[in-house]
Amino acid sequence: MKEKVLVLILCLAVVLPFTACKKKEPQPPAPQTPGPVMPGPIQTGPIPSERAPSAQMMPEQMGTGEQFAGPGTMMPIGKTQVIVPDSVKNTWNAARIVVEDKIAKTKQEYTVKFNSDFKIPNSNLKIHVGDFLPDFRMEGLNLTSASNNPNNPALAIRVYEGEKQIFPAPGKNWGWLFEKVPLIHPFEHQKYSIFLKEGLRKG
Repeated sequence: MKEKVLVLILCLAVVLPFTACKKKEPQPPAPQTPGPVMPGPIQTGPIPSERAPSAQMMPEQMGTGEQFAGPGTMMPIGKTQVIVPDSVKNTWNAARIVVEDKIAKTKQEYTVKFNSDFKIPNSNLKIHVGDFLPDFRMEGLNLTSASNNPNNPALAIRVYEGEKQIFPAPGKNWGWLFEKVPLIHPFEHQKYSIFLKEGLRKG
């Protein structure tokens, strides 16, 4: 009996160390050192932004080969024509303009007939008054009125100093005065400013 016990103890002494070698605890993973961070591609295009609100398209001085201004809008190039609807012709016949003397700091109102000439008193300036569009709209190269209501009144003019056309630039057909947005392509002169106050109906 003692011999059996001794043999069993010897067997366990041989087997246990072997088993312990087989069941080693796994080593924890070595900490990994992050490599250098490579910069990504740099965005060179425009940063997206909210779409700007659309604005009423206004022309530059009208004539052959000029562009038209319109915020964020590609506009046609070419010779424009003014188309006055019959309803407008039968309703409006004159306009009231304001001439400001920037040196004397005075303003004077004048009534001018469409398609006529008007000389600014005590000056060398003459205004050739063209057509009036109470609801100015630009449809391709056509300038017309979308309605007979004064929603966007505009008056076509040419201004001469002596015999020289100074507004719009020589060779161009018409400059425009806009009642509600007077700073759109305004008449520029060292002494005078000209503004459209309102269109006048017949009668």
